[in-house]
Amino acid sequence: MCRRARRCRRRAAARCAARPDFRNTVPTIYKIVPAALWRAAEREGIFRGSPADLQDGFIHFSAAAQVAETAAKHFAGQGDLLLVSVDEAALGNALRWEPSRGGALFPHLYGPLDIRLGTRVEPLPLAEDGTHRFPPLDP
Repeated sequence: MCRRARRCRRRAAARCAARPDFRNTVPTIYKIVPAALWRAAEREGIFRGSPADLQDGFIHFSAAAQVAETAAKHFAGQGDLLLVSVDEAALGNALRWEPSRGGALFPHLYGPLDIRLGTRVEPLPLAEDGTHRFPPLDP
């Protein structure tokens, strides 16, 4: 791991540790995925990623505060999507928080996702204005 990645990881850990609720909760991260891809993964037991994930070499996730912007930027107007919730701690060392959009740290999973780690899988419907309607999100 390069020095920059280690430094970013330490900053993310420090930010989380500073949150008063961090010690009492397991942070949840989110994956927006086309329903057909997730259904195929359910049959196989493993989600290997979307075409964009496969191209980048990791599975893109978002934190609760990031997922609406991710939907607007990468899934605008797309229907038949699912929102998969995963407990960050269950992913172990394969999960890395790395800089992305404007330097913000995003969770990236280096390896396939065992679909049993999806704590919730919910529809992500489109509202009349074309934006996605999110269910209540865990921090």
